[in-house]
This record gives sequence, structure tokens and C-alpha cells, in this order.
Amino acid sequence: MTDKLIIFDTTLRDGEQSPGASMTRDEKLRIARQLERLKVDVIEAGFAASSSGDFEAIQGIARVIKDSTVCSLSRANDRDISRAAEALKDAQRARIHTFIATSPLHMEKKLRMSPEEVLEQAKLAVRFARNLVGDVEFSAEDGFRSDPDFLCRVLEAVIKEGATTLNIPDTVGYAIPELYGNFIKNLRERVPNADKVIWSVHCHNDLGMAVANSLAGVMIGGARQIECTINGLGERAGNCSLEEVVMALKTRKDYFGLEVGIDTTQIVSASRMVSQTTGFVVQPNKAVVGANAFAHASGIHQDGVLKARDTYEIMRAEDVGWSANKIVLGKLSGRNAFKARLQELGVSMESEADVNAAFARFKELADRKSEIFDEDILALVSGENISSDKDQYSFVSLAQHSETGERPQATVVFSVDGKEVKGTSDGNGPVDASLKAIESHVKSGAEMVLYSVNAISGSTESQGEVTVRLQNSGRVVNGVGSDPDIVVASAKAYLSALNKLQSKADRVAAQG
Repeated sequence: MTDKLIIFDTTLRDGEQSPGASMTRDEKLRIARQLERLKVDVIEAGFAASSSGDFEAIQGIARVIKDSTVCSLSRANDRDISRAAEALKDAQRARIHTFIATSPLHMEKKLRMSPEEVLEQAKLAVRFARNLVGDVEFSAEDGFRSDPDFLCRVLEAVIKEGATTLNIPDTVGYAIPELYGNFIKNLRERVPNADKVIWSVHCHNDLGMAVANSLAGVMIGGARQIECTINGLGERAGNCSLEEVVMALKTRKDYFGLEVGIDTTQIVSASRMVSQTTGFVVQPNKAVVGANAFAHASGIHQDGVLKARDTYEIMRAEDVGWSANKIVLGKLSGRNAFKARLQELGVSMESEADVNAAFARFKELADRKSEIFDEDILALVSGENISSDKDQYSFVSLAQHSETGERPQATVVFSVDGKEVKGTSDGNGPVDASLKAIESHVKSGAEMVLYSVNAISGSTESQGEVTVRLQNSGRVVNGVGSDPDIVVASAKAYLSALNKLQSKADRVAAQG
């Protein structure tokens, strides 16, 4: 068996299935480039048949990514597989990932197919995909809850049809590490030609054991691919967290004895980019990438770290991309210094015009804020704070008045399809008044299901990052906005969410 472990990142596909985490084509491209800098082996760029937007995003990623394999998910039917192959045709290395459910519950209740029909469908799908690309992954959805005898028949058949990777997902997060590891080991021992394919694990975090289950699948089961996401993003409780599983393998190489090709210094940049793009804030005590991951409050701990950092630190903060020197630029900094800092942060701009636009936003912020942090720069170049010609709504200006004993008033000027409009309203507070001012003109009828504020950096001078989650007609979207003025950030976030609600792209549900 090889000692190389393949890291398969599905942030752009399974991670995007989190309610409100859908991303635009440009946002997906930006994150894909960061994943390539992170040196993930496989980027699952989306589900080509789910919507025209996803198809275009996969197509765009396939054209620009050179060092990672680009993958598209597809259900086990010719239409999905053809669509995936078409989206991937320009990729230097392409993979089609086809799946069908194999558990009795899913076959009976969801697919309404007999086991023999599922077996035949799996064979036909892999055969068809193998004629289009050389790299085909087959997933047995809800694999862990499948009957082992039937699952062995399916896996044997798809190997014969040319599958190169077999994935055994714990789709609903039901597994226990020892049981999951032994389940995969049993399959590998029973399925003919098991040594001719790569075995993969894909674990959800419903019981908080996705990372542990994935590692058990590797160490006990012999899997050599882990499917994971940045920040553990994913539907319900999320997926196996890339940063946690990679740093476990790196830090405890004495036990795991496996090689991973990840550039760990890019982990924090990837985490911030995904968080700021999706609006899913990273909890402070999150392993590896949380704000407190390398912080020490206890006097005993501080004393120990000052004497010898390995008394309480098993990893170095800089090894995962945390910077000790966070204050980098100010109002006197020039364009070249700004551009160099973007490169150091792993931010790639499409053109010089984009760099100039970002620099203009930086100078505007520097006039209002004396210290510019890395987090501020990343927020400036995140998709949520860049107006696009395709956006129906964009922020122009805001005026609000509030004082004790008086009901706050707000007037918001914003553009609708390029034409400026003005909304005015009162509210329970300046934020409430501002959002009602926007809604008084837009009349979207959307329900706000989440409003959260996060300080991008320390101090009262910090930019505030606001996430607004709206729900309308069954659709859930996130909008993110940042500004030193929290009321302005709120208005930007609300308009960002409204833009996403206007997107008519209907998505087909994928596997878990």
C-alpha cells in the first residue's frame, strides 16, 4: 500500500450545500485558486448537472487550475455524466464522481428501486463515465448503512467497469471510528481486485466524529483518500475538516506514517477566504484556524510557553499560516506594497484593473482607519464587497440618526440595475431602520433568519463583518458586508443577500 494520502476537497460542492452557502462563479474560482495554492490533490468543483451556474463554475475552474485534479459530481445517469464531462473537457486532469445510494432505506424510500436495479445502474454509469474520462470515482451513497454483502457486489461490479476510486460515505454521520474503520477493512478484504483502486472516505459530522471516522477509515480500513472541506463546511453539522485532518496527519506522523502534499502555510488564508465568502464565521475555539487556537490565557500556560513553546503548543502557529506581524499597511502605503501584500496573502487578482479597484478601496479604508490588518485586506477583496455589473442592487450611501428616547431614522441610497433610488424608514435601532429603508423600496418579502456581527480584527477601530441570512420561497441565501461603520456593513450585507435571492438558478440536490 502507498504511504501517500490523497486530499480530496469538496468545499465547492458538498460545502456549498450548507443552507445559504451558495457561491457565485467568481467566488468559486477565487476559492479554487486558493485550494490549488494549498496543493489539494483533487478539487470537487461542483455538480455540473445541478444548474447552469454550477456548470459554468466547473468549466471556469477546469480552464484555470493546472496542479490539481478537477472533479464534478454526477448522479448515476447518462445526462449527469455527459454534463460533467462537458464541463471538465478543458481540465488538465479531470475526474467524474458518480454516485447512487446502496442502503436499504435509501433504495426503498428515496430511489424506489430494487437492489438489482441499483446494481445495474451503477455498472452502466461507471461504464459510460469511463468512456469519457480516465479517472472515475464511484460513491455508494449511505454506504456505511448498506448491507455489506450487497455493497460488495456493487463495488466488485464497478471495479470491473473501470472505476479508479471507490468512496464509502458515512452520509448521515452515523458511524463510530472503530466500526467505520473495520467496515471498510472488511470490504477491502472481500471485494476482488480491491488493490487495483484507491479507497476513499467521506464522513459527515452529525455526531462530531467526522475527522476521527475519516482517520479510522485510513488507519484501520486502509483508505488512501480523505474527502473533506475547509472549516468543516457542509450541510447539517458539516463535513470532515481539512485543516484538522491534515494537521493531525502532520503533527502525529510518528503514528500515522503517511505523506500529504498540502502546503499547510496556506490553511489560514483558505479558512478566512471561505468564511468571508460564505458568511459562515469560524468559532474562536475551532482547532487550527480558530482565533483562540494558539492563544493562552492561563498564567501557568503563558509561563510555560514563554520558557519553551512546546510545553503547551504541539504545532507552530506560523506553520498553518498565522502571522505574528498582523499590522502591515497604512494610509501612506503605495500600490506596489499593497500588491505585494496581496501576493503574500495568496490573493490572485484577475487583472491590473482589479488590483487598482482593490487599491482604491484600500486607500478609502485607510483614510478612516489608522491600522490596516491582513483580515481587513482579505475583506476588501472578498466577493461580497466588490460590486459587479451583474448585481441588481449595490450600496451607494447611508445617513442615519439615533438618540436616546427618540426612534432611530435611516435613509439609504442604493442602485437598482444602475439607477439610484432612496429608501427611508424608522426602526428599533439604526440597523433595523436601515434595513427597513432598503426593504421599503425593494419589497422582497424575505424573512431574515440570521443576523450576526463579527469584528474582523481587534480594537474599536476594527471593521465589522455582518452576515445576513434571508429566506424566501424555500430559498436560503447569505449576504456578507464589511465596513468600519456597522450600520453600513449591515446595509451592504442585506443588499448582497438580495442579489443572491435574485439569482434564478435552480439547484438539484446532491448526495450528502
